[in-house]
Amino acid sequence: MTKDQEFEEFALARIPQLHRSAWLLCGDVHRAEDLVQETLAKVYVRWHRRLGRPIENPAAYAQTCLVRVYISAQRRRSTHERPVESAAEQAVGDGDTDLRLALAGALAALQPLDRAVLVLRYLDDRPVAEVAEVLGCSQGAVRNRTLRALDRLRAVFGPSLVDLLHHR
Repeated sequence: MTKDQEFEEFALARIPQLHRSAWLLCGDVHRAEDLVQETLAKVYVRWHRRLGRPIENPAAYAQTCLVRVYISAQRRRSTHERPVESAAEQAVGDGDTDLRLALAGALAALQPLDRAVLVLRYLDDRPVAEVAEVLGCSQGAVRNRTLRALDRLRAVFGPSLVDLLHHR
């Protein structure tokens, strides 16, 4: 199997998880698609490096790359632009739509790094050490950001926040 075939197989298997994480991070299906595309492009370049060692854990590498692409994109001014004449998408869901919208709004109000911490910790079920590695910071910084972000969410949701985090 060639490197291109290996990468294509990997990408096809990882796209659903990457897209889910991207959507949780940015809250917009189209931006999530762009984030996944940019992430896979970066992984593809690393995948085909001839002189570098192979990627030990491609799934973790892709997830880390996705979070870093998201944080980098948040720093650019153009990512905050929103079209006003586009039709709203109809959500098809099996859960509480009001709850999802409230959570999406509350997450959108957080700083990009705080949002990434919450998505990785509670929605992707990753341990503190792994989140710290993905974000390139200390475990203490992850715990501090988690506490700060949860405090902001508690201001919106009150005591129901614990049930919300475990609702998924």
